[in-house]
Amino acid sequence: MYVPLPPGPSVFDTSQYKIRVVTVANGLSRPFALAFLPDGRMLVSERTGQLRVIRNGVLDPMPIAGVPEVVPRAYQGLMDVVLHPNFAQNHFVYLTYSKRGPNDSTAIALARGRLEDMNLKDVRDLLVTEQWNENTPSLGSRLAFGPDGILYMSVASPGNHWERAQEPGNHQGKVLRLRDDGTVPPDNPFVGKAGYKPEIFTLGHRNPLGLAVHPQTGAVFENENGPQGGDEINILKPGANYGWPVVSQGRDYSGRYYPTHHELPGFEPPFVYWNPAIAISGMTFYTGDRFPRWKGNIFVGALAYAHLERVPLNASGEPTSREWMLVDLKQRIRDVRQGPDGLLYVLTDHIYGALLRIEPAE
Repeated sequence: MYVPLPPGPSVFDTSQYKIRVVTVANGLSRPFALAFLPDGRMLVSERTGQLRVIRNGVLDPMPIAGVPEVVPRAYQGLMDVVLHPNFAQNHFVYLTYSKRGPNDSTAIALARGRLEDMNLKDVRDLLVTEQWNENTPSLGSRLAFGPDGILYMSVASPGNHWERAQEPGNHQGKVLRLRDDGTVPPDNPFVGKAGYKPEIFTLGHRNPLGLAVHPQTGAVFENENGPQGGDEINILKPGANYGWPVVSQGRDYSGRYYPTHHELPGFEPPFVYWNPAIAISGMTFYTGDRFPRWKGNIFVGALAYAHLERVPLNASGEPTSREWMLVDLKQRIRDVRQGPDGLLYVLTDHIYGALLRIEPAE
């Protein structure tokens, strides 16, 4: 159910700060991801297939030209958008999207283009995953660059064929590790191993909707939707198997309970998990100075229960208590990012979506 945002800023108390939530821009259609350009503009991907620009708090009515055609049905469409670490020099923008295949099938694809003002030029696919039938919705895909310039790409497992997450000969239900041109790094864990896609970094994922790099260790964190319960944050390790659909902290929609990660050998347990599920989406580590007591905390969006969630980490890097935020706004949160100004930005998930900014109110 759509709940309109208040006409002006909203002020809320959290456990550590009084915050103000300001609407930066309205009029976004199913926004999925946010990226900040060096000149102060913001890019927002819409699942409906447009890449939008927000300039000085104003949404440009014209989308970026040159974006690949997407399949915008169900959970498919234009998904993540990230900038190359050397964007100031090469102007490369990376997108994940649902690409149309033969017989009305779709596949998740990774594309790269060069941004010039309002045009994406020299666009080409760097990787196209296996196709699946139109009745099997393709779900999430996220991107993140590691500190070494390596690109990580998450790919969901198809809903009618969860078993593919355990099959090493496809990209589905995996996190992939790529060079910035889409080629395979020679130190990937399965390079040269018969029957394995060399792009695979980890396997056994359900619906990964968040990727973020730890600001101190450089470790890649991934989050994913579970079934009924069992949403997870995982710390990715080369070649590790995270269990889906063999093990889960959740329950199948039929009512059957899965074995947990600790009941069967060979599977990495989650760093954090949720029961009941919050339909986790988006993730960032806070590293700014505007909220110093939040430094090092993880923030994730929640599509179910409609809130932003803070996951504090202790001095040893372990998760402690959690805090629900923005609950009174009743907005499904699709993505959360830290801006270059040290503030937090969130995207609401709706055909009438919005970009919100969280700032100190004191």
